[in-house]
Amino acid sequence: MKREWLGNMVIGNSKAGNPITADDLGVGGALTVLMKDAINPTLMQTLEGTPVLVHAGPFANIAHGNSSIVADKIALKLVGPGGFVVTEAGFGADIGTEKFMNIKCRYSGLNPQCAVIVATIRALKMHGGGPEVVAGKPLDQAYTSENVALVEAGCVNLARHISNTRAYGVNVVVAVNMFSTDSEAELNAVKSAALAAGAFDAVVCTHHAHGGNGAVDLGIAVQKACENVTEPLKFLYPLDISIKEKIEAIARSYGASGVEYSEQAEKQIEMYTKQGFSSLPICMAKTQYSFSDIPSKKGAPSGFVLPIRDIRASIGAGFIYPLVGTMSTMPGLPTRPCFFDIDVDTTTGKVLGLS
Repeated sequence: MKREWLGNMVIGNSKAGNPITADDLGVGGALTVLMKDAINPTLMQTLEGTPVLVHAGPFANIAHGNSSIVADKIALKLVGPGGFVVTEAGFGADIGTEKFMNIKCRYSGLNPQCAVIVATIRALKMHGGGPEVVAGKPLDQAYTSENVALVEAGCVNLARHISNTRAYGVNVVVAVNMFSTDSEAELNAVKSAALAAGAFDAVVCTHHAHGGNGAVDLGIAVQKACENVTEPLKFLYPLDISIKEKIEAIARSYGASGVEYSEQAEKQIEMYTKQGFSSLPICMAKTQYSFSDIPSKKGAPSGFVLPIRDIRASIGAGFIYPLVGTMSTMPGLPTRPCFFDIDVDTTTGKVLGLS
């Protein structure tokens, strides 16, 4: 744990417009003490006994969406020089992978040898123009019956994810998670599209039904991809360009033709630049449902203008995060979150509302 990261946390600005940090308030040391034990990952295991380190994992649409560098380095030490560590980058190549490469790899100094992109026939059908899935309603038959044309139409989304990931110099293996309703023709269509888009390999996986045995072929493909790295890791943008130039480089990877900044965003960019934070990487806060800012725009939209509503900063964590469109910084909560029902019976000490 880097003591200075906690001390560098900015809690506000002075009347003169200068950032006030946790160390300015004298609480950096106390924060470090609080985090001393929490910084250690939790060791768990899969149903088959594979060790798993659980640490961090914030939403990729509002934060970096990755497990911690601490957990990765511990795992690499445990597996040794010839071992493999699988670490998660949340959502797609438009946010999770982009942040993994441009933020996490920069700070950790670790270089990935392979990226696994997970795809399903159902998701690709939706990107191909299939009907919207509505929670609480039966799944439309379009997703449970063969429709190769719909799958092929949706593969434009997968192709862009592959292209974006390969741009970092990393081999891509596509894992096609198979449902019992998927046909062989549909699975073959995805594999063909993935290879045509530049994937190192594409493998059908049945680990949900068959456990580890259903992912053996995927493991072999990943090993081969790691052994055949031919390019160094490349970042999407250098750190010494302006905040706007970084945002626009990321927007272009989404397929945007330009970026539109609100008056508030312009003010924040000016302030962070003046305060000396313009050299930080960018952590876009956007929807995971589309390359654009509009969740209903499926497939691989292009030529749209990406709106930046506001820009904020996590100086201690080391990134600036623009808010794209209507993206909320508190996603995933229902109208009435379950924490309303959690309490403690003060007589018995029993925790309520967790069962």
